[in-house]
Amino acid sequence: MIYKAIVFLPLIGFLIAGLLGRQIGAKASEYVTTGLMIIVALLSWVVFFNVAMSHEAHEVIKVPVLRWIQSGGIDVEWAFRIDTLTAVMFVVVNSVSCLVHLYSIGYMHHDPHRPRFFAYLSLFTFAMLMLITSDNLLQMFFGWEGVGLASYLLIGFWYKKPSASAAAMKAFIVNRVGDFGFILGIAALFVMFGSINLETIFASAQSYLPTDPAASPEVVLNLFGMQLDRSHALTGACLLLFMGAMGKSAQFLLHTWLPDAMEGPTPVSALIHAATMVTAGVFLVARMSPVFELSPDALVVVTIVGAITAFFAATVGLVQNDIKRVIAYSTCSQLGYMFVALGVGAYGAAVFHLFTHAFFKALLFLGAGSVIHAVDGEQDMRYMGGLRKHIPYTFWAMTIGTLALTGVGIPGTIIGFAGFFSKDAIIESAFASHSSVGVFAFTLLVIAALFTSFYSWRLAFMTFFGKPRASADVMHHVHESPMVMLLPLLLLGIGAVVTGFIFHDYFFGHHYAEFWKGALFTLPTNTVLEEFHEVPKWVKWSPFFAMALGFVTAWYMYIKNPSAPKKLAEQQWMLYQFLLNKWYFDELYDFLFVRSAKALGRFLWKKGDVATIDAYGPNGVASAVGGLTQRVVRLQSGYLYHYAFAMLIGIAALVTWMMLGSSL
Repeated sequence: MIYKAIVFLPLIGFLIAGLLGRQIGAKASEYVTTGLMIIVALLSWVVFFNVAMSHEAHEVIKVPVLRWIQSGGIDVEWAFRIDTLTAVMFVVVNSVSCLVHLYSIGYMHHDPHRPRFFAYLSLFTFAMLMLITSDNLLQMFFGWEGVGLASYLLIGFWYKKPSASAAAMKAFIVNRVGDFGFILGIAALFVMFGSINLETIFASAQSYLPTDPAASPEVVLNLFGMQLDRSHALTGACLLLFMGAMGKSAQFLLHTWLPDAMEGPTPVSALIHAATMVTAGVFLVARMSPVFELSPDALVVVTIVGAITAFFAATVGLVQNDIKRVIAYSTCSQLGYMFVALGVGAYGAAVFHLFTHAFFKALLFLGAGSVIHAVDGEQDMRYMGGLRKHIPYTFWAMTIGTLALTGVGIPGTIIGFAGFFSKDAIIESAFASHSSVGVFAFTLLVIAALFTSFYSWRLAFMTFFGKPRASADVMHHVHESPMVMLLPLLLLGIGAVVTGFIFHDYFFGHHYAEFWKGALFTLPTNTVLEEFHEVPKWVKWSPFFAMALGFVTAWYMYIKNPSAPKKLAEQQWMLYQFLLNKWYFDELYDFLFVRSAKALGRFLWKKGDVATIDAYGPNGVASAVGGLTQRVVRLQSGYLYHYAFAMLIGIAALVTWMMLGSSL
């Protein structure tokens, strides 16, 4: 019963606020949806301690709901799959969603459409819960698409704002590219295993391991017209699934939607970037670890894409001026870290970084919202400065988030913020993978850690330190946020401080096996989580020195010598523009895809719609009927003798037809 309550209470909140919001009012909609999410968050922690932290070796808990499809060899039952991975995701999704609901009561108090906003938040949460509790790939795809739909609605919530509508459409379309790969991946697994049920796929996947590596590969199936042996078929399926993960988790080449998602209200940014949509791709690969673990080639691709994403997004974050966009590129970069961990087989470290990242990233986004609330909607950091004395609680919340994001801590000890434990474990795991790809990833991740520290402290210094750069009128009205917005910051701040040293030993330490209880699969040959503890000291200290160097550089450029950034930008103008314009991906995609699609549409409209459809298709038929109708209307003269004459003609014609017909 508790599992059904966790999943369906957000749906009930969505229905109440969405259907009855106008009748019960905005306040009631806020209280109902937020109250239900508080209950769900508390229940999620109960499940986490009962399932994950229990010393008992639980089997996978399966909670049937109803039967969906039983046709054509597909037998699909809607059921909840509850294991440690699900329990961890329960805590991440519902804790952050609960605090976002609470925060939004204060942040959105001026918006007349609050019932619709809170309904969308609850719908978003329900869709994500459907995804993480899925027992089969069809149910997972249902939640997958539900998350995409809800994100479209929330990003474009202020639909009268052209940039918001464009950002929502962009997120929806870019994700369709990845979703297409996900659909093909599901189809490939069905062809290979004859089922889309996770338990069946996991049990059958072991047969795709080559028993004799020296034996010649045997062609066993036709996958999308290609004759493939078992290992290559498995690799193809994994890469298609990863394509879906790339879209949802905004990995390199499919990342362009994520920064534009900042056009939605700030609580939406926190929910998307910290707990729901972007974590879906990481969850997918972790859930399918029994399949990915059997395909080394697919894991190599995951590692490379993750490392490039971490580096790329960190370089772009160096020069952004919008406070929310800096944090957005930080999210993109941190997701790259998670995929590197998945790629090298450190699944526990990847999920732990997802876990800790949810707290400090939600803290940073909601803290940024508090800053924006204080300065009357301004988001450009160049027009802030000197705010720490005016909004001290927000300042300390953002500082804690920054310390966690940059991974402040002492290597070899349990002294550190949440990000220190999870991010350093990933960097060390990449090095411990003993491969050239691992060394490549290690190098890029350390550089990304340096850049992360720089842009994070740049944000803090530009926003809270120095002289105020806002107008005197704005500074006069700067004020701290209300308690309903500060309380979520306090709770998230606690999470950003304590979750690292409390839980790290369970996610990838000595209690790994008893914690995960088989929810994550690793081959006996995968010893990366044991070996990363034994890496050289210089490897362990590399992230620390990168973090320190980034902090010192940001302090020098934005506190000690504030004129330095402008001089450096002028000296390296081309590089500065390259980074400021996000490596020109938007312009490139606009040229390759957007303009060509528009040109094709105009051509088809002129040649197809105007020349053919309007002339001979439905429009042409409608036009002909309209002309005939006008002629018929002319017969309606209104004179009685005209109608009598028409009737006589009709009777005469009918009698004539009957006479001729009988004679024949």
